[in-house]
Amino acid sequence: MCGTEGAVATGRLVDSLVRFDSTKRWPTAVLTMGDNAYPSGSEGVDRDFERCFATTWGTPRVLQVIHPSPGNHDYDSGSGQPYFAYFGDRAGPAGKGYYSFDFGTWHIVSLNSELLFKTGSEEEAKAQEDWLRKDLAAHHTLCTLAYWHRGLFSSGVYGATEEVRGLWDILYQNGVDLVLNGHEHHYERFAPQTPAGVADSATGIAEIIAGTGGGTLRRLRSEIAPNSAYRVKGRFGVLKLTLGDGQYVHSFIDADGGIWDPSGGKCH
Repeated sequence: MCGTEGAVATGRLVDSLVRFDSTKRWPTAVLTMGDNAYPSGSEGVDRDFERCFATTWGTPRVLQVIHPSPGNHDYDSGSGQPYFAYFGDRAGPAGKGYYSFDFGTWHIVSLNSELLFKTGSEEEAKAQEDWLRKDLAAHHTLCTLAYWHRGLFSSGVYGATEEVRGLWDILYQNGVDLVLNGHEHHYERFAPQTPAGVADSATGIAEIIAGTGGGTLRRLRSEIAPNSAYRVKGRFGVLKLTLGDGQYVHSFIDADGGIWDPSGGKCH
């Protein structure tokens, strides 16, 4: 969001976390979980990507390793064209907003939750699901991570986004380990669970919300969602993940350098 201390601070934090290694043994990837440019991802006079994202998160170092996903605000201008134009090939095939890549021993999938809403159609939503099934079937890695904007589970102001349950069904059936989401403006981690919200430590998917990159921070609901294991509200920050062989560790780093929720998990 233009003109906010949170966006500037988290942009600096992300840039400081980017590491390059000539051996490429320990590469860095920057993932965004939608709503990359407030308020409307517009072009023309406002040019939100150039004014808001480029001046905060869009450093040359970050743009070399960024892998974005779109959010509802990235589509507020209509087709999402400014989003696809700004990120180019880094955002996957133009107009689709979903793609995958390998990172170390992990397979990573970026999805477009906005195709399930007014910005998409039934045909486009089905095409993404068909692609997802084929992509996961073609990549039999031990560890898989998926990320997109609107989360299925949340204790935030929006609560559960039922429209993405179909994506969760596919991910769960294919043994995906971790899901990352934005949309809500707080940090929250859920213990592994099924798409129906049943705790499942053996084959369940862990979900982490990190919508704290610069937009106005928000409260939590009075009733915390089942299986919510950790929450941070009122702090700008970023999620740091270290993806290893068969396992991962994570922490939420706030804009002041504080470290929250240092934990991790093992792959299925």
